[in-house]
Amino acid sequence: MRIIGGNKAGLRINPTKLKLRPTTDRSKEALFNILYNKIDYNSVSVLDLFSGTGNISYEFASRGAKKVYAIEKNIKSVEFIKDFNKKNNFDINVIRKDVFSFIKQTKISFDVIFADPPYNLNEVKYYELISSIFNRKIINDRGLFIIEHASKITLDKHTFFSKSRKYGDSSFSFYRNLNN
Repeated sequence: MRIIGGNKAGLRINPTKLKLRPTTDRSKEALFNILYNKIDYNSVSVLDLFSGTGNISYEFASRGAKKVYAIEKNIKSVEFIKDFNKKNNFDINVIRKDVFSFIKQTKISFDVIFADPPYNLNEVKYYELISSIFNRKIINDRGLFIIEHASKITLDKHTFFSKSRKYGDSSFSFYRNLNN
């Protein structure tokens, strides 16, 4: 696993002791190709939910995102992200907290929110996550919310659903409130 773009492109991420399913380089490259003409990295604030290794947080930070928050409840993952963050001079705010609790409590809003929940999350919880992001207004007007999920499920029944892209066993579903 490596950072594929920005000022830290090529930097390897080796979380040897973590048992996670990180976003693959191929999927990540496809995602950032989609985002390339949609956002100005230097002006966006990013929230990475279920951060795992921090893979997506590092990618946004490497590309110059003005603010990046990584939310993860697993202590070993949080320690890995903090260590990698420090060793490689990233400025990522790492918070150890359950994602659903964070969403209920935060007063901060973001331009881009990325979530990579465990693939065994049930469909009801996925929709609860989507709704809470928009209902709590932690996403800025016209902000972009992206969920990575198993391709065997579809998450297109929400009002703010925009599109979905499949990459093997993984898919990205995109949500945006265009009414504001």
